Amino acid sequence: MSRDERSSFPRVVSEATDSAAIRILERGAIEVLGALPNASNHTFLARVTDGDAAVRAVYKPRDGESPLWDFPDGTLWQREIAAWHVSERLGFGFVPPTLAREGPYGIGSVQLFVDHDPSMHYLNMPPEFDDLFRLVCLFDLLINNADRKAGHCLLDPKTSRIWMVDHGVSFHEDTKVRTVIWDFAGEPMPPVGLDAVRRFCADVAADPGPLEALLSRGELVALGRRAERIVAAGVFPDPGPGRPFPWPPV
Repeated sequence: MSRDERSSFPRVVSEATDSAAIRILERGAIEVLGALPNASNHTFLARVTDGDAAVRAVYKPRDGESPLWDFPDGTLWQREIAAWHVSERLGFGFVPPTLAREGPYGIGSVQLFVDHDPSMHYLNMPPEFDDLFRLVCLFDLLINNADRKAGHCLLDPKTSRIWMVDHGVSFHEDTKVRTVIWDFAGEPMPPVGLDAVRRFCADVAADPGPLEALLSRGELVALGRRAERIVAAGVFPDPGPGRPFPWPPV
């Protein structure tokens, strides 16, 4: 996507990820600093160091995943990475860089750690971010996010940039959307977001890229079909069916 196309996104959406940080995540040495609290799977704060440069990261090893009845075992880390690739291919840029790495506890995902204000989350963010969250809602419908809690929406107080994290239970073939972001139900979807999904649908059909190794064939087909349905509908759906809200909500 060109710079001109990206310029029509809300101002809090980045035009590019930090390539220097990505290089460090790709090749740096991973040192686990400690376990992050309140995680359902083994989740670690880590330092990734490449020469004199270092970044903090969130490391989620495959072998630390708790089994789920409805997702294949050992695949949540891949879904985290797939969500980053989808965000980048859409041009939204609100998922932190997330890569596959062999770490101290085995293969897993390594995601750039986001400095954020922990008291801020989706349910108490100011209305100025509504346009951004319309794109987040569109993104969650596309990836079939089954766990969009309010606390998965992070605000960097220094840059006023919004980041989205925790996408391990996404991309299922069956509809499983559970989210706190239903405020826009019945509204027309933003044209810039629909255009991005339309381009993404054609792009992935021609070349799945890394998604082909991260998702099953059935999940890739379902992803394309969801993109087509989103473009055809053009409006945000109402909650449901089933259990449309995550628990806990924050």
